[in-house]
Amino acid sequence: MSKPSFRVIDTGLREGRANIAFDQALIDARNAGEVPDTIRFLRFPPTALIGRHQALSQEIQLAHCYDNDIGVVRRITGGGAIYFDEGQLGWELAFDRKTLGIASLADLTRKICEAAALGIGHLGVDAKYRPRNDIEVDGRKICGTGGFFDGDTLFYQGTLLIDMDPSHMVAALKVPAAKLKKRNLDSAEQRVTTLKALLGDDLPPLPAIQNALLAGFAVGLGIEPAWGEITAAEEQRAVDAFDEEIGTDEFVHEIDDPGAGDNVLSASHTCPGGTVESHVRLEGPGAPRIREVLFTGDFFVTPPRTVFDLEASLRGVPAAESGEAVEKFFAEAPVDLLTIQPADFRTVLESAITAGSQT
Repeated sequence: MSKPSFRVIDTGLREGRANIAFDQALIDARNAGEVPDTIRFLRFPPTALIGRHQALSQEIQLAHCYDNDIGVVRRITGGGAIYFDEGQLGWELAFDRKTLGIASLADLTRKICEAAALGIGHLGVDAKYRPRNDIEVDGRKICGTGGFFDGDTLFYQGTLLIDMDPSHMVAALKVPAAKLKKRNLDSAEQRVTTLKALLGDDLPPLPAIQNALLAGFAVGLGIEPAWGEITAAEEQRAVDAFDEEIGTDEFVHEIDDPGAGDNVLSASHTCPGGTVESHVRLEGPGAPRIREVLFTGDFFVTPPRTVFDLEASLRGVPAAESGEAVEKFFAEAPVDLLTIQPADFRTVLESAITAGSQT
């Protein structure tokens, strides 16, 4: 039985928002059948990237980034804020959900991360998958990952740390103290490591690192990677996505400081799958209704559209019935997977409303 073939492309060093626009282009082109299952390598100049549902001002040291020409970008994937520069290698897979015969995103995450860890191991380091979506060496992260389903396409990406000064990451991002405490760390620098730190003068050149990852994917996923070409249609789709949405300040600042302003009720809830916050405005005397609600955080939801649809469905719902409304939405919504559960959204929403009623 022949193995599934994957085209391999390298889009090189591109400005941050242009890189994310190409992500969207690759997904759209794969869904349209214009390109085959694909592995993409990519690199960024100094860039701070936040997850699709994160609040910009809470995650990024904006003044530092602007003063030091560090790009500020919003990803189309969920998860937490990351810092990217030339010392890191991005890798991505975009393929039909039927290709590997695995339906669950949780199972696909494990399979892909174990394959990537196998590839990194070819370089002489003992890399291992750590749930929910990290690859580590001796307990320190060397590669973070995340992905989602979009139609029939699974889009999954990772960031391999090759040679990075962690102080640059710390200066660009607002790393929550709670996240460090959970791992018994004093600083974010203790949380990560790089191939350079592990291999020293034996660090191989970039093509060798790419080939090691490809070898890991080939064996771990049972596929046949082969270098191919970037299509003109993909590049045009990327230009369109950049101009229409991803490259705009409006998209990057879409969620900025949701707790600011009058009459905003906020709450935060952390669970094994991430942290979710709710920001609610109520209206009406006596038995108020939800005027608007915004959910933010470093969680993964697939498809990402789910969160925006949930927010829309809650407008006008009586505050006393908000929890039941959340459960009803998820019972009817075509959600492939949540790293956090419907009950987590219900908990954080009811917590914000309850806190408001007690003030």
